[in-house]
Amino acid sequence: MPYEIILAPEASGDLDNLKANVRAKVREGLETHLRHEPAKTSRSRIKRLRKLSQPQYRLRIDDVRVFYDISGNTVEVLAIILKSEAATWLAKFGKVE
Repeated sequence: MPYEIILAPEASGDLDNLKANVRAKVREGLETHLRHEPAKTSRSRIKRLRKLSQPQYRLRIDDVRVFYDISGNTVEVLAIILKSEAATWLAKFGKVE
């Protein structure tokens, strides 16, 4: 059963701020990796974030990081940011368990 992908307002703004070619890759990555198996971790693509209650997961698409939570059949994308800004974003917005 496919998951519903919901972009938080901040994530939608993040997506709009990306260059068009990067934005297309991110949209394709969201469909490919989050639509059917968003919790299926891999060595390089999807990672379960430890010691954080939010966000729960990180998806890597080239130099972009997508942070998201899974609730039932819904994937809520919280942020879409560049790798260089990921640590700063997690320090500011990540919720420790």
